[in-house]
Amino acid sequence: MGAFSPWTRLAGVTDKDADRAGNVAKKYGLKRFASLEDMLECADVDVILNTTPPAFHYGVALVALKAGKHVYNEKPICLDPKEADGLLELAVSKGLRIGCAPDTFLGAGIQTCVKLVDDGWIGRPVAATAFMAGRGPENWHPYPEFFYKPGGGPMYDMGPYYLSALVSLMGPVVRVSGSAGRGLATRTITSEPLRGRVMDVEVPTHIAGTLDFESGAVGTLVTSFGVCAHNLPFMEIYGTEGTLSVPDPNTFGGPVSVRRLGEDEWHKMPLVSGFTENSRGLGLAEMVSSIEEGRAHLASGVLARHALEAMRGIYEASESGAYHTMKSRCEKPGRLPAGMAVAAG
Repeated sequence: MGAFSPWTRLAGVTDKDADRAGNVAKKYGLKRFASLEDMLECADVDVILNTTPPAFHYGVALVALKAGKHVYNEKPICLDPKEADGLLELAVSKGLRIGCAPDTFLGAGIQTCVKLVDDGWIGRPVAATAFMAGRGPENWHPYPEFFYKPGGGPMYDMGPYYLSALVSLMGPVVRVSGSAGRGLATRTITSEPLRGRVMDVEVPTHIAGTLDFESGAVGTLVTSFGVCAHNLPFMEIYGTEGTLSVPDPNTFGGPVSVRRLGEDEWHKMPLVSGFTENSRGLGLAEMVSSIEEGRAHLASGVLARHALEAMRGIYEASESGAYHTMKSRCEKPGRLPAGMAVAAG
Protein backbone atom coordinates (compact mmCIF):
# COMPACT_ATOMS: atom_id res chain seq x y z
CA MET A 1 0.00 0.00 0.00
CA GLY A 2 2.94 2.31 -0.49
CA ALA A 3 2.88 5.30 1.86
CA PHE A 4 -0.05 3.90 3.84
CA SER A 5 1.63 0.61 4.82
CA PRO A 6 1.45 1.45 8.54
CA TRP A 7 -2.31 0.90 8.31
CA THR A 8 -2.71 -1.93 5.81
CA ARG A 9 -1.11 -5.16 4.64
CA LEU A 10 -2.11 -6.99 1.47
CA ALA A 11 -2.84 -10.60 2.43
CA GLY A 12 -3.50 -12.05 -1.01
CA VAL A 13 -5.41 -11.87 -4.28
CA THR A 14 -8.02 -13.86 -6.15
CA ASP A 15 -9.75 -13.63 -9.52
CA LYS A 16 -11.97 -15.80 -11.70
CA ASP A 17 -9.09 -15.73 -14.16
CA ALA A 18 -6.57 -17.90 -12.32
CA ASP A 19 -3.70 -16.90 -14.59
CA ARG A 20 -4.30 -13.20 -14.01
CA ALA A 21 -4.48 -13.70 -10.25
CA GLY A 22 -1.33 -15.79 -10.37
CA ASN A 23 0.57 -13.15 -12.32
CA VAL A 24 -0.40 -10.42 -9.87
CA ALA A 25 0.44 -12.61 -6.88
CA LYS A 26 3.86 -13.42 -8.33
CA LYS A 27 4.60 -9.80 -9.24
CA TYR A 28 3.87 -8.49 -5.75
CA GLY A 29 4.82 -11.51 -3.67
CA LEU A 30 1.27 -12.21 -2.52
CA LYS A 31 -0.68 -15.36 -1.74
CA ARG A 32 -3.02 -16.45 -4.53
CA PHE A 33 -6.30 -17.66 -3.12
CA ALA A 34 -8.01 -20.32 -5.20
CA SER A 35 -11.38 -18.55 -4.98
CA LEU A 36 -13.25 -15.79 -3.22
CA GLU A 37 -14.70 -18.42 -0.90
CA ASP A 38 -11.17 -19.53 -0.03
CA MET A 39 -10.22 -15.94 0.75
CA LEU A 40 -13.31 -15.39 2.91
CA GLU A 41 -12.44 -18.44 5.00
CA CYS A 42 -8.98 -17.08 5.81
CA ALA A 43 -8.75 -15.74 9.36
CA ASP A 44 -5.87 -13.42 8.36
CA VAL A 45 -8.14 -11.45 6.01
CA ASP A 46 -10.04 -8.64 7.72
CA VAL A 47 -11.09 -6.50 4.73
CA ILE A 48 -12.06 -7.40 1.17
CA LEU A 49 -10.87 -4.89 -1.43
CA ASN A 50 -13.41 -5.39 -4.21
CA THR A 51 -12.03 -4.17 -7.55
CA THR A 52 -14.30 -6.18 -9.81
CA PRO A 53 -16.27 -4.56 -12.69
CA PRO A 54 -19.35 -2.55 -11.58
CA ALA A 55 -21.86 -5.31 -12.30
CA PHE A 56 -20.16 -7.53 -9.68
CA HIS A 57 -19.72 -4.95 -6.90
CA TYR A 58 -22.94 -5.85 -5.11
CA GLY A 59 -22.57 -9.62 -5.22
CA VAL A 60 -18.98 -9.70 -3.98
CA ALA A 61 -19.66 -7.17 -1.23
CA LEU A 62 -22.76 -9.08 -0.11
CA VAL A 63 -21.00 -12.43 0.38
CA ALA A 64 -18.02 -10.72 2.01
CA LEU A 65 -20.21 -8.95 4.58
CA LYS A 66 -22.11 -12.17 5.24
CA ALA A 67 -18.76 -13.84 5.90
CA GLY A 68 -17.96 -11.21 8.52
CA LYS A 69 -15.43 -9.20 6.53
CA HIS A 70 -15.23 -5.44 6.18
CA VAL A 71 -15.53 -4.32 2.54
CA TYR A 72 -14.01 -1.56 0.46
CA ASN A 73 -15.64 -1.43 -2.99
CA GLU A 74 -14.43 0.08 -6.22
CA LYS A 75 -16.84 2.78 -7.42
CA PRO A 76 -19.74 2.86 -7.81
CA ILE A 77 -20.76 1.00 -4.68
CA CYS A 78 -23.22 -0.99 -6.86
CA LEU A 79 -25.72 -0.21 -9.61
CA ASP A 80 -28.99 -0.03 -7.66
CA PRO A 81 -29.60 2.31 -4.69
CA LYS A 82 -31.86 -0.31 -3.09
CA GLU A 83 -29.04 -2.84 -3.23
CA ALA A 84 -26.73 -0.22 -1.72
CA ASP A 85 -29.23 0.24 1.12
CA GLY A 86 -29.14 -3.50 1.70
CA LEU A 87 -25.36 -3.53 1.93
CA LEU A 88 -25.33 -0.62 4.37
CA GLU A 89 -28.00 -2.21 6.56
CA LEU A 90 -26.19 -5.55 6.58
CA ALA A 91 -22.89 -3.90 7.50
CA VAL A 92 -24.50 -2.06 10.42
CA SER A 93 -26.29 -5.18 11.65
CA LYS A 94 -23.00 -7.12 11.72
CA GLY A 95 -20.87 -4.31 13.12
CA LEU A 96 -18.82 -4.09 9.93
CA ARG A 97 -17.59 -1.24 7.75
CA ILE A 98 -18.25 -0.73 4.07
CA GLY A 99 -16.24 1.89 2.25
CA CYS A 100 -16.06 2.84 -1.38
CA ALA A 101 -13.83 4.58 -3.89
CA PRO A 102 -13.06 7.19 -4.94
CA ASP A 103 -10.65 8.42 -2.31
CA THR A 104 -9.14 11.26 -4.32
CA PHE A 105 -11.16 13.79 -2.32
CA LEU A 106 -8.91 12.87 0.61
CA GLY A 107 -5.84 14.10 -1.27
CA ALA A 108 -4.13 17.42 -0.67
CA GLY A 109 -5.87 19.17 -3.58
CA ILE A 110 -9.51 18.69 -2.57
CA GLN A 111 -8.66 18.81 1.14
CA THR A 112 -7.10 22.24 0.58
CA CYS A 113 -10.26 23.35 -1.21
CA VAL A 114 -12.43 22.07 1.62
CA LYS A 115 -10.37 24.05 4.14
CA LEU A 116 -10.59 27.21 2.03
CA VAL A 117 -14.38 26.91 1.77
CA ASP A 118 -14.76 26.09 5.46
CA ASP A 119 -12.54 29.05 6.37
CA GLY A 120 -14.69 31.44 4.32
CA TRP A 121 -12.20 32.40 1.61
CA ILE A 122 -14.96 32.70 -1.01
CA GLY A 123 -17.83 33.52 1.30
CA ARG A 124 -20.96 31.39 1.08
CA PRO A 125 -20.90 28.96 -1.87
CA VAL A 126 -23.86 29.65 -4.16
CA ALA A 127 -23.03 27.60 -7.27
CA ALA A 128 -20.62 25.07 -8.73
CA THR A 129 -19.65 23.75 -12.16
CA ALA A 130 -17.93 20.45 -12.84
CA PHE A 131 -16.87 19.01 -16.19
CA MET A 132 -15.38 15.67 -17.25
CA ALA A 133 -15.21 15.61 -21.02
CA GLY A 134 -13.19 13.36 -23.30
CA ARG A 135 -13.42 11.04 -26.26
CA GLY A 136 -13.70 7.80 -24.29
CA PRO A 137 -11.46 4.99 -23.03
CA GLU A 138 -11.25 2.87 -26.18
CA ASN A 139 -7.99 4.48 -27.27
CA TRP A 140 -6.08 3.64 -24.05
CA HIS A 141 -7.88 1.02 -21.93
CA PRO A 142 -6.92 -2.59 -22.80
CA TYR A 143 -10.46 -3.91 -22.24
CA PRO A 144 -12.85 -0.94 -22.69
CA GLU A 145 -16.02 -2.80 -23.60
CA PHE A 146 -17.59 -2.68 -20.11
CA PHE A 147 -17.52 1.14 -20.26
CA TYR A 148 -20.28 0.99 -22.90
CA LYS A 149 -22.49 -1.61 -21.23
CA PRO A 150 -25.07 -1.10 -18.46
CA GLY A 151 -23.27 0.19 -15.39
CA GLY A 152 -20.71 1.94 -17.57
CA GLY A 153 -20.69 5.28 -19.34
CA PRO A 154 -19.01 8.52 -18.28
CA MET A 155 -21.37 9.28 -15.39
CA TYR A 156 -20.99 5.99 -13.54
CA ASP A 157 -17.28 5.85 -14.39
CA MET A 158 -16.23 9.42 -13.55
CA GLY A 159 -19.24 10.91 -11.77
CA PRO A 160 -18.24 9.45 -8.38
CA TYR A 161 -14.99 11.47 -8.39
CA TYR A 162 -16.82 14.71 -9.05
CA LEU A 163 -19.76 14.04 -6.75
CA SER A 164 -17.55 13.01 -3.83
CA ALA A 165 -15.60 16.25 -4.24
CA LEU A 166 -18.76 18.33 -4.62
CA VAL A 167 -20.40 16.86 -1.53
CA SER A 168 -17.15 17.41 0.41
CA LEU A 169 -17.21 21.06 -0.63
CA MET A 170 -20.92 21.86 -0.81
CA GLY A 171 -22.69 19.31 1.38
CA PRO A 172 -25.46 16.84 0.46
CA VAL A 173 -27.71 16.99 -2.62
CA VAL A 174 -31.49 17.20 -2.24
CA ARG A 175 -32.72 17.23 -5.87
CA VAL A 176 -31.34 16.49 -9.34
CA SER A 177 -32.41 16.84 -12.95
CA GLY A 178 -30.66 16.29 -16.25
CA SER A 179 -30.49 15.03 -19.79
CA ALA A 180 -28.57 12.11 -21.28
CA GLY A 181 -27.77 11.25 -24.87
CA ARG A 182 -25.75 8.83 -26.97
CA GLY A 183 -23.52 10.26 -29.68
CA LEU A 184 -22.37 7.10 -31.49
CA ALA A 185 -24.11 3.73 -31.80
CA THR A 186 -20.80 1.86 -32.10
CA ARG A 187 -17.17 2.46 -31.11
CA THR A 188 -13.97 0.94 -32.49
CA ILE A 189 -11.22 -0.05 -30.09
CA THR A 190 -7.85 1.46 -31.01
CA SER A 191 -5.88 0.20 -27.97
CA GLU A 192 -4.15 -3.15 -27.64
CA PRO A 193 -4.83 -6.05 -27.44
CA LEU A 194 -8.33 -5.64 -28.96
CA ARG A 195 -7.48 -3.06 -31.63
CA GLY A 196 -10.07 -3.04 -34.41
CA ARG A 197 -12.93 -4.65 -32.46
CA VAL A 198 -16.24 -2.81 -32.88
CA MET A 199 -18.33 -2.35 -29.75
CA ASP A 200 -22.03 -1.59 -29.43
CA VAL A 201 -22.71 1.48 -27.29
CA GLU A 202 -25.51 0.49 -24.91
CA VAL A 203 -25.48 3.50 -22.56
CA PRO A 204 -25.65 7.31 -22.81
CA THR A 205 -22.28 8.90 -23.47
CA HIS A 206 -23.07 12.57 -22.76
CA ILE A 207 -24.88 13.41 -19.53
CA ALA A 208 -25.65 16.90 -18.25
CA GLY A 209 -27.02 17.14 -14.72
CA THR A 210 -28.21 19.86 -12.37
CA LEU A 211 -27.73 19.43 -8.64
CA ASP A 212 -29.67 21.27 -5.95
CA PHE A 213 -27.73 21.21 -2.68
CA GLU A 214 -29.26 21.24 0.77
CA SER A 215 -27.48 24.55 1.39
CA GLY A 216 -29.44 26.18 -1.44
CA ALA A 217 -26.49 26.21 -3.84
CA VAL A 218 -26.92 24.94 -7.41
CA GLY A 219 -24.42 22.77 -9.27
CA THR A 220 -23.88 21.77 -12.89
CA LEU A 221 -22.24 18.40 -13.63
CA VAL A 222 -21.37 17.29 -17.18
CA THR A 223 -19.71 13.96 -17.98
CA SER A 224 -19.02 12.98 -21.56
CA PHE A 225 -17.27 10.42 -23.76
CA GLY A 226 -18.19 12.49 -26.82
CA VAL A 227 -15.86 15.50 -26.70
CA CYS A 228 -12.75 15.71 -28.86
CA ALA A 229 -11.35 18.90 -27.29
CA HIS A 230 -12.41 21.62 -24.84
CA ASN A 231 -11.23 24.47 -22.60
CA LEU A 232 -13.54 23.75 -19.67
CA PRO A 233 -12.34 23.83 -16.04
CA PHE A 234 -12.41 20.64 -14.00
CA MET A 235 -14.45 22.29 -11.26
CA GLU A 236 -15.15 25.76 -9.92
CA ILE A 237 -16.99 26.86 -6.79
CA TYR A 238 -18.64 30.30 -6.89
CA GLY A 239 -19.12 32.08 -3.60
CA THR A 240 -20.51 35.42 -2.47
CA GLU A 241 -16.94 36.71 -1.94
CA GLY A 242 -14.92 34.93 -4.61
CA THR A 243 -14.30 31.91 -6.85
CA LEU A 244 -12.35 28.74 -6.10
CA SER A 245 -10.65 26.81 -8.92
CA VAL A 246 -10.64 23.13 -7.92
CA PRO A 247 -8.11 20.65 -9.39
CA ASP A 248 -8.97 17.48 -11.27
CA PRO A 249 -10.95 15.37 -8.74
CA ASN A 250 -9.48 12.25 -10.35
CA THR A 251 -6.09 13.24 -8.89
CA PHE A 252 -4.74 13.90 -5.41
CA GLY A 253 -2.77 17.12 -5.88
CA GLY A 254 -3.28 20.67 -7.14
CA PRO A 255 -3.19 23.28 -8.38
CA VAL A 256 -5.70 25.22 -6.27
CA SER A 257 -6.40 28.88 -7.05
CA VAL A 258 -8.63 31.58 -5.59
CA ARG A 259 -9.79 34.90 -7.00
CA ARG A 260 -11.63 37.01 -4.45
CA LEU A 261 -14.15 39.76 -5.03
CA GLY A 262 -12.45 42.96 -6.18
CA GLU A 263 -9.18 41.24 -7.17
CA ASP A 264 -7.81 41.23 -10.73
CA GLU A 265 -5.71 38.07 -10.51
CA TRP A 266 -5.94 34.47 -9.42
CA HIS A 267 -3.79 33.43 -6.47
CA LYS A 268 -2.30 29.93 -6.31
CA MET A 269 -2.80 28.53 -2.82
CA PRO A 270 -0.36 26.31 -0.91
CA LEU A 271 -1.60 22.76 -0.44
CA VAL A 272 -2.26 21.26 2.96
CA SER A 273 0.28 18.63 3.98
CA GLY A 274 0.03 15.06 2.77
CA PHE A 275 -0.93 12.99 -0.30
CA THR A 276 -0.19 15.18 -3.31
CA GLU A 277 0.85 12.31 -5.61
CA ASN A 278 -1.09 9.27 -6.82
CA SER A 279 -2.30 7.70 -3.57
CA ARG A 280 -4.86 5.12 -4.65
CA GLY A 281 -5.76 3.09 -1.60
CA LEU A 282 -5.82 6.05 0.76
CA GLY A 283 -9.54 5.56 1.40
CA LEU A 284 -9.01 1.93 2.36
CA ALA A 285 -6.11 2.87 4.64
CA GLU A 286 -8.18 5.61 6.28
CA MET A 287 -11.06 3.16 6.82
CA VAL A 288 -8.73 0.66 8.50
CA SER A 289 -7.31 3.45 10.65
CA SER A 290 -10.83 4.53 11.60
CA ILE A 291 -11.74 0.99 12.67
CA GLU A 292 -8.73 0.91 14.98
CA GLU A 293 -9.54 4.36 16.38
CA GLY A 294 -13.30 3.82 16.68
CA ARG A 295 -14.39 6.75 14.51
CA ALA A 296 -16.40 7.09 11.31
CA HIS A 297 -14.48 6.63 8.06
CA LEU A 298 -14.57 9.22 5.28
CA ALA A 299 -14.79 7.33 1.97
CA SER A 300 -17.92 5.72 3.31
CA GLY A 301 -20.65 3.57 1.84
CA VAL A 302 -23.14 6.24 2.88
CA LEU A 303 -21.36 8.85 0.75
CA ALA A 304 -21.09 6.37 -2.13
CA ARG A 305 -24.79 5.51 -1.90
CA HIS A 306 -25.66 9.23 -1.99
CA ALA A 307 -23.51 9.70 -5.10
CA LEU A 308 -25.06 6.63 -6.72
CA GLU A 309 -28.58 7.95 -6.18
CA ALA A 310 -27.63 11.35 -7.61
CA MET A 311 -26.22 9.71 -10.75
CA ARG A 312 -29.16 7.35 -11.10
CA GLY A 313 -31.51 10.29 -10.47
CA ILE A 314 -30.02 12.27 -13.37
CA TYR A 315 -30.72 9.37 -15.71
CA GLU A 316 -34.25 9.00 -14.34
CA ALA A 317 -34.88 12.73 -14.76
CA SER A 318 -33.74 12.53 -18.37
CA GLU A 319 -36.16 9.68 -19.03
CA SER A 320 -39.14 11.11 -17.14
CA GLY A 321 -38.71 14.83 -17.74
CA ALA A 322 -39.18 15.43 -13.99
CA TYR A 323 -36.88 16.23 -11.08
CA HIS A 324 -35.65 13.39 -8.89
CA THR A 325 -35.93 14.19 -5.19
CA MET A 326 -33.16 12.50 -3.24
CA LYS A 327 -34.19 9.90 -0.69
CA SER A 328 -30.74 9.51 0.85
CA ARG A 329 -28.74 12.01 2.82
CA CYS A 330 -25.14 12.06 3.97
CA GLU A 331 -23.15 14.42 6.11
CA LYS A 332 -20.41 16.47 4.52
CA PRO A 333 -17.30 14.30 5.03
CA GLY A 334 -14.81 15.48 7.61
CA ARG A 335 -11.20 16.24 6.82
CA LEU A 336 -8.43 13.65 6.63
CA PRO A 337 -7.08 13.03 10.15
CA ALA A 338 -3.99 15.09 10.82
CA GLY A 339 -2.00 12.01 11.80
CA MET A 340 -2.42 10.44 8.38
CA ALA A 341 -1.54 13.66 6.56
CA VAL A 342 1.62 14.07 8.65
CA ALA A 343 2.60 10.44 8.04
CA ALA A 344 2.37 11.07 4.31
CA GLY A 345 4.93 13.84 4.59
